[in-house]
Amino acid sequence: MAKALDSHFLALTSIVTVCYQFIFFVVTALLKFDKVTDFAGSTNFIILSVLTLVIKGSWHFRQVVLSLLVLVWGLRLGLFLLMRIFQWGEDRRFDKMRNNLGKLVVFWIFQAMWVWTVSLPVTIVNASGKNPSIQALDIIGWIMWSIGFSLEATADQQKLSFKNLPRNRGKWCNVGVWKFSRHPNYFGEIFLWCGIFLSSIPVLEGAEWLVIVGPVFLTLLLFFLSGIPLLEDSADKKFGNVAEYRLYKKVTSPLFPLPPEVYGNLPLWFKKIFLFEFPLYNRNLPRESFLVFKLST
Repeated sequence: MAKALDSHFLALTSIVTVCYQFIFFVVTALLKFDKVTDFAGSTNFIILSVLTLVIKGSWHFRQVVLSLLVLVWGLRLGLFLLMRIFQWGEDRRFDKMRNNLGKLVVFWIFQAMWVWTVSLPVTIVNASGKNPSIQALDIIGWIMWSIGFSLEATADQQKLSFKNLPRNRGKWCNVGVWKFSRHPNYFGEIFLWCGIFLSSIPVLEGAEWLVIVGPVFLTLLLFFLSGIPLLEDSADKKFGNVAEYRLYKKVTSPLFPLPPEVYGNLPLWFKKIFLFEFPLYNRNLPRESFLVFKLST
């Protein structure tokens, strides 16, 4: 009876996610130790994908492939972020949270929501008894995952290498794929999860289509809350008075990788509407710098 009531594993995955994140929240709150925060998020994805695959036990090819894609992504991201935080020694996102229990609780609630919601396409596929043949949507989705994964991994490694060079201390990263996007890692993450959603479509029926909230939630989170706005604000405060940085923002797309020669010559209205150059990404530029940026665009 219980199995029938939770045939899509929604209750199971929510309980596992809340319990797993709560453990790390307690560690962070009591010990003021936030070095495992990102590791807790990425490994939670792995737990949900493997758990639902094993419990269902049907081992359809699509289920196995999508679960493996999440496993590879989660392991790579989790180990990378864990290594990076131990190298850098601190996570500045938590500077205002370590002694503020309320803010810490809100952060961990959002992290649990992020994991559970974004995992929905894989959860539903693994819970499904349907096994339609592999279709073009599957292939396209897997290709999208491969491109997004490669871009995210490349961007992370290039930025880490850039930051670890003493001569680059106190500079913004503008090498490699960062020449074409101010946040190529986020583009890669959004792209790969959209690919996973696309690969889940052949299985979806009726209300199951609501799993589209996974990539949508991830995109909105990165666009407006914990992703791009925080990094743009931080960089603007540090480098807003530096002419080279203002030029970098003018000619570099906030998300979609584009040649600077192309993006820099596009009108501002086009950037805002089609390329997500939202005004909130420039709200902490010094006033004079912002006017120069706006007029020159």
